[in-house]
Amino acid sequence: MTRPVIIGNCSGFYGDRIAAAREMVDGGPIDVLCGDYLAELTMLILAKAQAKDPAGGFAKTFLTQVEDVLGTCLERGIKIVANAGGLNAAGLADAIRAVATRLGLTVAVAHIEGDDLRGDLSAIRPEVVGEPVSANAYLGGWGIAQALAAGADVVVTGRVTDASLVVGPAAWWHGWGLEDWDRLAGAVAAGHVIECGPQATGGNYPFLDEITDLRYPGFPIAEVAADGSSVITKHPGTGGLVSVGTVTAQLLYEIAEPAYLGPDVTTHMDTAVLGQDAEHRVTISGVQGSPPPSTLKVALNDIGGFRNTMTFVITGLDIEAKAARCESLLFEVLGGKDRFGSVDVRLLRFDTPDAEENALATAHLKITVMDPDPQVVGRAFSGAAMELALAGYAGFHTTTPPTSESAYGVYRPAAVPRTALEQVVVLPDGSRHVVADPPTGPAPTPPTLTPADLPDGPTVRAPLGRVCGARSGDKGGNANVGLWARDDAGHAWLRAYLTVDRLRELLGPEAADLRIERYELPTLRAINVVVHRLLGDGVASTARPDPQAKGLGEYLRSRTVDVPAALLD
Repeated sequence: MTRPVIIGNCSGFYGDRIAAAREMVDGGPIDVLCGDYLAELTMLILAKAQAKDPAGGFAKTFLTQVEDVLGTCLERGIKIVANAGGLNAAGLADAIRAVATRLGLTVAVAHIEGDDLRGDLSAIRPEVVGEPVSANAYLGGWGIAQALAAGADVVVTGRVTDASLVVGPAAWWHGWGLEDWDRLAGAVAAGHVIECGPQATGGNYPFLDEITDLRYPGFPIAEVAADGSSVITKHPGTGGLVSVGTVTAQLLYEIAEPAYLGPDVTTHMDTAVLGQDAEHRVTISGVQGSPPPSTLKVALNDIGGFRNTMTFVITGLDIEAKAARCESLLFEVLGGKDRFGSVDVRLLRFDTPDAEENALATAHLKITVMDPDPQVVGRAFSGAAMELALAGYAGFHTTTPPTSESAYGVYRPAAVPRTALEQVVVLPDGSRHVVADPPTGPAPTPPTLTPADLPDGPTVRAPLGRVCGARSGDKGGNANVGLWARDDAGHAWLRAYLTVDRLRELLGPEAADLRIERYELPTLRAINVVVHRLLGDGVASTARPDPQAKGLGEYLRSRTVDVPAALLD
């Protein structure tokens, strides 16, 4: 087939807009309906669900969407591809067949296996201690391609990379080979853009004035051509915006270094060239690829222990003194901090002097305790907090009543040799086939770029965000921030100004002792920043108020810096 394959996304996470599947199917022509349901935290959630019900472990909202659109997709020849299988892709495939039977439909369902490593952890490095509740390798798109080539109407997977949901259908449609590196890399770029749903179409976009239609954004579509180039768009008449800016933001999202390692190809994001083809149509071209590494990324989730949090509201005068008094009294009642595995104390200042409203005069003292023993951090902790109600600081109250403990998870990244596992596609007829691995190569070395000099001319104090956009998120315990300028002059200043030292200064005390990596992506007028360990052991365990660093980019944009006056004219 020579025309581009049209792939529409209907989910960016487990819990996303249920109606998106029907809207995507009815909104215009598509060849493939795909959906991403698996984040690092989701695997922990599904592991807990599977522990309660061994027949579970997959994203149940996907079944609701399938029931809604399956008949229409079969009638129009639209393939459905999703990673909603989580920890039980076979169980999800059976559930889809049951839905089809109930609807009186005949459907060919395939699924992918091989990512779940809980049966044998020996090859994972670093060596695994204990028994994680989930241990999944990130597989690629070739199993999906093989299933579609065998006639599957629906393909469900466990842990594949998010972009594989586009790579697999594109490789099947165009008949690509394992070593079509540039074509595969182009599909990875397109898949990375649409994997998070409306984040590519104006969602979470910093320049609100650019969004021409402020209704709920339409979900994104990737039209992937035979050469690997693509057009990112959305259905006519839907809300939001598809622009070079919205696509840039999503290309930078959680990629770490520009050489984006994947199971099928290493995608060099710093070679991507974007262009505004027409309204709500952005081209991605020029993406270069190279062989993937000999190892696969592995995500491990453990139950780390139990936690409890109490948040004390402090009002008006002497905020810091009241907070110190509260902390001192609380741990006096509890018998000291040493009885807990760990303690996190944060004074969150929202108060303003001479506030016009009561709420604007308040700060929050958030105290979190963690321990392997649930009784240590349960009602014994929150009950002690309430003993301060009449004996603590003036104006004492809390945001919640006493709470019970809850289990928290710990995320650990790891790797496994490809040779230690087999990716298997189970076709609709029940036959099992091993999916071939592509050739591999060494990890690429980042290019060396000449340091930039700050432009001459007068400067004024202004927020960083007047010059650049940002999008941020989490990669395990690391925070990832992509920043881009809207023109060449802004980019020249940005790459000269935002050194590692300057970034550390702008990020504030919490990043003072952390490792910061900075990468340049000139074709996108962008810089990507990785702040190691800002999130501790990941979203499920960190006590940081923004546990996935979603607001970190906007925080950076809010910082007042010396900006060349010419850039603000």
